Amino acid sequence: MSNVVITLDREKLKNVKNKDTVSLIEESLPKVEETLKAEREEFLLEKIAKLEVKLREMDGEIEELREFYEKALRDRELMTAEKEKLRKENEELRAKLREKRDKINKVHKL
Repeated sequence: MSNVVITLDREKLKNVKNKDTVSLIEESLPKVEETLKAEREEFLLEKIAKLEVKLREMDGEIEELREFYEKALRDRELMTAEKEKLRKENEELRAKLREKRDKINKVHKL
């Protein structure tokens, strides 16, 4: 259990000495509890507000990532199609080059 330190000036201390301190503390406890509850509630409300802001930011970031991912998929499809087109074109050019080499080799053999 923790200790509670109460600091009073001399005048208040004189007044308190003449009164029953236990009853004063007991009278003050409900007000203290109410104050602590209000402060805790305020703290939690601020925390909730901050978390809601963070959540909206994260939702925005998730949406940006989703859009980036979808664009990356589209780009991948385009690149795959372009790669296939270039592969076919390369095959055709190799075939034409082989034909030309074969013709040149036949001419040289004659």
